[in-house]
Amino acid sequence: MKARHLLLAILVTAIWGLNFSVIKLGLTSVDPFSLAGIRFALCAVPAIFFIARPDVQWRYIVGYGLIFGIGLWGMVNVGIKTGLSAGIASLVLQSSAFFTIMLGAWAFKERITRYQLAGIGVALLGLLSIIFISDGSVTLAGLALVLLGAVAWSIANVINKKAQTRQVFAFLVWSSAFSPIPLFVLDYVVNGSSGYAALVNQLDYRAAGSILFQVYPNTLFGYWIWNSLLKHYPVSTVAPLSLLVPIFGMLGSMLIFDERLSLIKTVAMALIVSGLAVGLYGQRIVKALCGHRAASPT
Repeated sequence: MKARHLLLAILVTAIWGLNFSVIKLGLTSVDPFSLAGIRFALCAVPAIFFIARPDVQWRYIVGYGLIFGIGLWGMVNVGIKTGLSAGIASLVLQSSAFFTIMLGAWAFKERITRYQLAGIGVALLGLLSIIFISDGSVTLAGLALVLLGAVAWSIANVINKKAQTRQVFAFLVWSSAFSPIPLFVLDYVVNGSSGYAALVNQLDYRAAGSILFQVYPNTLFGYWIWNSLLKHYPVSTVAPLSLLVPIFGMLGSMLIFDERLSLIKTVAMALIVSGLAVGLYGQRIVKALCGHRAASPT
C-alpha cells in the first residue's frame, strides 16, 4: 500500500475511534435517538438529491437503513448514555465481526474455521473480563445495548452482502433516509415531547459539533475513503487496519474524558483485539509464515 493511502486508512480508523467520544459529547444535551436521527437525516439530505438511487431492491435499502440507523447507532447511543464509556463502547462493538461470521454461516452456508472459533473464544474472554471493571466506566445495561448494536451491525453486513451493490456510497446515502423518522418516533415514545423541547432549548456547540463530525468526517468521508481503498487494494491489505479503531477509541476517551486505562481494561482490549486478529486473519498469517519458512534456505 502506498504511504499516502496507508496514512489515509489510519486517519479513517482514528476518526472512527474518536467518534465514540464525539457521540458522548453530543449526548450531554441531545437525546440518543434524536442525535442519531439528525445524523442520518444530514447523511441523506441534500446528497440524496444529487446521487442516483443504487440499482438494488428497495427492501435492501430500507432494511439496511433501519438496522444500521436504529439497531446499530440508536442502541450504541443509548448504551453510552446509560454510562458505558466511549472507549469500552468502541471495543465491545468490534464483536460484530464474530456475529457476522456466525450469521454468514447461517445465511450463506459459509464454513466457520478453527481460527474463527479460536478467535471467538479469545475475544469472549475479553468481553467477560469487561464485566469486572469497577471504575464506573461500565454498566451492564450499556454493555448489553452495545452488544445488541453489534448484532445489528452484523445483520446490516448480511443485508449489504445480499444486496450485492457496487454503488456503496449511494447505498449509504439512500438507506440513511429511512433511519431518521423511526428514530424521532422512538424519542417521542420514550420521552414524549420533552425530548424535542430539550433538543430546541439545550442544543449547544458541543452537540452541533458532534452531529457535524458524525455526518461528514465519520460517515460520508470515512466510508468514501475506506471503500475507495478497498477498490484499489485487496481486502486482506485494508481490513486488518480496522483493528486500530478500538485503540483510537480508547485513546480518545482517555484524552477527552480522562478515562483511566486500568490493567483489566488493558487485558480486555488485548484479548478482544487479539481474538479479532486470530479469527479474521489467523489462517492468512499461518499460511504466510509457512510460505516464508518454505522459501527460506535450509
